Amino acid sequence: MTNDMTKGSPVKLIIQFMIPMCLGNLFQQLYNVADSIIAGQFLGVDALAAIGSTSSLIFLVTGWLNGLTSGFAIWVAQAFGARKLDDMRHYVAMSIYISLAVVILMTGGLLWANEPILRLMNSPEDLLPDIRTYMAIIYAGLLATGAYNALAAVLRALGDSKSPLYFLIISAALNVGMDIGFILWFGMGVEGCAYATVIAQAISAVLCLIYIIKKFEILRLKKEDFRFSPETVKRLLKLGVPMGLQFSITAVGAIIMQGAVNVYGAVYMAGVSAANKIQNIVVTVFTSFGATIATYVGQNEGAGYFDRVKKGIKVTQLMILAWSVVMILLIVFCGRYLVYIFISPEETEVIEAALIYFRVACWAYPMLGSIFLYRNALQGMGYGLVPMLGGVFELVARASIIFLVAGHTTFAGVCLADPAAWVAALIPLIPYYIVVVRKRRG
Repeated sequence: MTNDMTKGSPVKLIIQFMIPMCLGNLFQQLYNVADSIIAGQFLGVDALAAIGSTSSLIFLVTGWLNGLTSGFAIWVAQAFGARKLDDMRHYVAMSIYISLAVVILMTGGLLWANEPILRLMNSPEDLLPDIRTYMAIIYAGLLATGAYNALAAVLRALGDSKSPLYFLIISAALNVGMDIGFILWFGMGVEGCAYATVIAQAISAVLCLIYIIKKFEILRLKKEDFRFSPETVKRLLKLGVPMGLQFSITAVGAIIMQGAVNVYGAVYMAGVSAANKIQNIVVTVFTSFGATIATYVGQNEGAGYFDRVKKGIKVTQLMILAWSVVMILLIVFCGRYLVYIFISPEETEVIEAALIYFRVACWAYPMLGSIFLYRNALQGMGYGLVPMLGGVFELVARASIIFLVAGHTTFAGVCLADPAAWVAALIPLIPYYIVVVRKRRG
């Protein structure tokens, strides 16, 4: 069940790990995508705009939890690669303490600040009740979200990317079924989509926990594993917090972008929502390569095999470039038909808004994919600060474009904020990776 990535062909190991990881991420994306499709088709443009406008905010919240728990899992992967199993279990135990405390604080704080945050994002007054209700339910279910992310991160740290996939397939199918049931049979609005998402995530977390208890003997924690250690907590936070902040900083930029789009009204909100849903599925491959390289690098770093680290990063870069070219061609020639999945072909203004975004942004996919590669590679080696700095560059670039063009140019000018941010994020990442490689040679 564990997967030792310190032996064998790096290409084969990365692909074998990445494919289940990618499918798992696609099914996780399906939660919000299913909400948007069903809301758009059965509840109309306003419901699609309401749910779609929450994507950046949900990314802020879940991204922080995902980054935090992924940072903790890097230490688990390094301890596993070094065969220090007692240290590995202790890392897992301490991460449980931290994750639980963080989720409790986040749930209370976000429920309290729900409406003020939405008003800062320029959420339209007529859509505000639906958006507020949707987000309140999502916030109330953060324990389920945090639990799944933490448990899945531990499994992946040990090289198991397949089991989280199976659990997500089950919960994603349940989510779609509950979406339809709550809306069509129980007459709910967007709140039905939110309830379905939270319940489905809770099911995936429970399945993960049961599997770990039954199948992973090396993860059976004992009383001494839970002995509180400030030094271990400090080490976990040293990597987890920068990784969480990196996601959060990126999400803040996306929220700024969403706020600028919201000014244009429901039609543009719905168009960007549909485009982002399609783009999120495209980018899932990039995030999967990133998560794969973090585990691969973490295990090989722990084992002291830096030559394998460099080789794995090189072949992953080539695969990211190939995927980028394929996706650019797909978006250019088939983007309109992909948007039809989310909205009726008669909604010509919404479709045109989505296509404007695609035309402005898709050329920069190679840069976007490279962000995940170098950021996760550095994190897998134990570096947390510079990857977070990449997020700062990304935020500054996106915010600068928004402040310069919003209200002074066309909608296309606002869309330019995304590719500008992706290019800027690489400014600290690639040079620092080169410096690290040169130091290791010395």
